[in-house]
Amino acid sequence: MTENVKKGETVVLIDSSYQKFFINTDSKTDKYQGVGVIDPGFLIGLELGKKIEIGNKEFWILRPSVMDRLEGLKRIAQIILPRDSAHIILNCSIEPGHSVLEAGIGSGSLTIALVNAVAPDGKVISYDKRTDFIDHALKNLKMMGYEKYVTTKNRDVTKEITEKNLDAIIIDIPDPWNAVSHAWNSLKIGGYLCTYSPLISQVEKTVKEIQKHRFIEVKTYENIQREMIVSEHGTRPSFNMLGHTGYLTFARKIIK
Repeated sequence: MTENVKKGETVVLIDSSYQKFFINTDSKTDKYQGVGVIDPGFLIGLELGKKIEIGNKEFWILRPSVMDRLEGLKRIAQIILPRDSAHIILNCSIEPGHSVLEAGIGSGSLTIALVNAVAPDGKVISYDKRTDFIDHALKNLKMMGYEKYVTTKNRDVTKEITEKNLDAIIIDIPDPWNAVSHAWNSLKIGGYLCTYSPLISQVEKTVKEIQKHRFIEVKTYENIQREMIVSEHGTRPSFNMLGHTGYLTFARKIIK
């Protein structure tokens, strides 16, 4: 069964080196970096999955996957990588229809992963103290068509969390221990808290604070990822291993 590009949708063009370029078919004729000068309207009706030629370059045309969206993110801050985002979603049991709060929106990487998990009936609330991060993340979210699922607030999570009965809260700030009590008050019974910290000293302070509240299943993980390169000559580990990024600490709310 074939599918074709629709008017108004965003597609990803992937070249032979697997670089990815996002273009919305409603955009105006312009020079698109890495692609060239095109009228995006010409993509409408083309068959998805096929290779097309633009100028002297060739691209496969596809609908963007979640990984495409994350890889195409424009960054102004360090992001939570997909491998950690996936771990967060699974260990916080985040599902469609859930209400999730994140503190520290950054460039919106985790936000996109969370939206993909809770849509179409759920919502993501994002707190950040920096308006420039919020503005940048919103541009990324709009490019992906995800902004309607996200409510952003210029707010300090260590001061308060006004939302209640949340399914999960993910905190990516330098001092997550200062937000633990607010998180407990805002989570539903059985809801999950997750903190992301690059330093083990941050983890230790956070866990000590978590243990003062009614949480169970307190665990901390570090994810290390290594790709395997498979060729006709044999298989070897990639020389570019994704090593330490941060520590993920999880806890689950109870009442007594």
